[in-house]
Amino acid sequence: MRELRHLVMPLLASACLAAPLAARAQNQQQVVEPGNEQVIVPQVDRRPVNVPKIPSNDFEFGLFGGTYSTQNFGANAVSGLRVGYHITEDYFVEAVYGQTKVTDESFRQILPGGVLSDDSQKLRYYNVSIGVNVLPGEIFWGRNTAKASAVYLIGGVGSTKFNDQRKQTFNVGMGVRLFLKDWMALQVDMRDHIFTLDLLGKRQNTQNLELTGGVTFFF
Repeated sequence: MRELRHLVMPLLASACLAAPLAARAQNQQQVVEPGNEQVIVPQVDRRPVNVPKIPSNDFEFGLFGGTYSTQNFGANAVSGLRVGYHITEDYFVEAVYGQTKVTDESFRQILPGGVLSDDSQKLRYYNVSIGVNVLPGEIFWGRNTAKASAVYLIGGVGSTKFNDQRKQTFNVGMGVRLFLKDWMALQVDMRDHIFTLDLLGKRQNTQNLELTGGVTFFF
């Protein structure tokens, strides 16, 4: 029994000494892994990029023709031109110049000399207006073709020169624009030009209706 004790005691002492040494060795073997850092930084030569200049097509220029009905003097052909700028997809501004011929032949049958200085007078007008697209959409031609369109309301102020008189003029109306291409459209326009006249011995507001059609180019 004494011999067995002499054998066990050295083994227990060795085990007690080995346990701390094993723990210390395990701690020393633990390695702290570094963070996810990029080891290789690529050297990329950036080349210059030319940004394409895409046209905005905000400006427009157009020609029109149609009929202009001067109150008390009948209707005659009218022609003119328009320029505009589209502020947004909904709002635009437009300047218009037009002219027509006015005759007083019906008055000359009753009144000697008529009411105009000449039997035929030029009526010229210009105005600046603001418009709003209220019904953008498409118009279909057949089954497979559709073109963009827009119905708009418009109104503005300008001046009318008639029989050597220049009168301030207000205009209100509506129109339809049909886009054949991104840069071209057909346009039908209906306006009422409102100004005062005193040719018949009485000053009165006149309603002068205009119906025109034309082509507009965008750039």
